[in-house]
Amino acid sequence: MMAEERTDLEAQIVKDIHFKEIDLVNRDPKNINEDIVKVDFEDVIAEPVGTYSFDSVWKVSYTTFTVSKYWCYRLLSTLLGVPLALLWGFLFACISFCHIWAVVPCIKSYLIEIQCISHIYSLCIRTFCNPLFAALGQVCSNIKVMLRKEV
Repeated sequence: MMAEERTDLEAQIVKDIHFKEIDLVNRDPKNINEDIVKVDFEDVIAEPVGTYSFDSVWKVSYTTFTVSKYWCYRLLSTLLGVPLALLWGFLFACISFCHIWAVVPCIKSYLIEIQCISHIYSLCIRTFCNPLFAALGQVCSNIKVMLRKEV
């Protein structure tokens, strides 16, 4: 593959990432809101046996709840959807920026520094503590414990 074709392919991949088609039918493909905001009339209002309202009241209540929830959501998403999408996009861009340009380099720097310190610490332990504990082990290896039961 020629370099020019590869560059065009890479440009196409980048374009596809930023301009992918969205699914207008399944708007929650990863099911992140499956159990959280799935609220229907039956999930909120229920009449136990023996305390039923009139059937007409029940039907009108159901219709009122369903239609008001539907249109209120549509109105709020129309008014606030784009500004909140801008806000969330900005927030997650800032979080990504901080993670990429601050957090990961700090962690890598720390790991490099701590690796050097760990080698020095390990050397000190092997030099000073290992002979001391080996000598203490030799001293204590001749200790014998006997249990006697006195009557």
